[in-house]
Amino acid sequence: MKSKFEITFISISFIFTSFLFIIIGSIFFITSPQGFIESLFSDEMLSAIGLTLSTSLLAAIAVMMVAVPTAYSLSRYSFPLKSVVKSILDLPMAFPEIVLGIALLMLFGDNIFGNFLKSFGINIIFTTLGIIIAQFFVAFPYAVRIVYSTFNYINPRYELVSRSLGYGEFQTFKNITLPLAKGGIFASSVVTLARCIGTFAAVLLVGGGTYMKTETLPIAIYFNLSLGNIDMSITASIILLLISFVAIFTLEKYAKDKIMAME
Repeated sequence: MKSKFEITFISISFIFTSFLFIIIGSIFFITSPQGFIESLFSDEMLSAIGLTLSTSLLAAIAVMMVAVPTAYSLSRYSFPLKSVVKSILDLPMAFPEIVLGIALLMLFGDNIFGNFLKSFGINIIFTTLGIIIAQFFVAFPYAVRIVYSTFNYINPRYELVSRSLGYGEFQTFKNITLPLAKGGIFASSVVTLARCIGTFAAVLLVGGGTYMKTETLPIAIYFNLSLGNIDMSITASIILLLISFVAIFTLEKYAKDKIMAME
């Protein structure tokens, strides 16, 4: 028989999860089926979907390629200013995303550094490249934090045994550490991809939110809602919700299968 304490905690979890489900589910009943279909196949929506998926995928891949060695270094090595590096990586998770967007805009805008990049033909502000960079720096700290926790969970003795058998650092990392960390890395990729897809403020400031050029799905929601185009904004919200759900469900299931296979 369940105790009162257990029943209370389960009830709290169920009640507020139900509220969240109702809030999210209500989006699907605001617009009419006809309005949804017309908005879904509009040129603006198709452009926003394609841009969001392509930039988010590229940004997520770039994030994971950098986050894995960064997290491993923080987990396994001692070096000067290590605590400072960890604090800086955690900092973007503590302040609003718009602050990071302003910082990126100032850095890559019309100043010495921005003009230096432009002299090589590299334009970042109000371009697709700017969107990817904004998504990268928004998602990067989250990816590092999750992968860092994953590496900390792995016993270093496995790596020491591999090294004692004559394998080098890279071979040990590739054949021992990475397979053991696969579940955590895939879980991190879930959060990274979802974070890139949902990035709004930083993308708006750096990418500019130009109509059908740098207009991602979150920006499409904002623009159309401000213009009173409810069908378009709700359709973009539904698509964004479905894309995020599919990405999280697929990758988490794959990560779970990997963990079960390891056990």
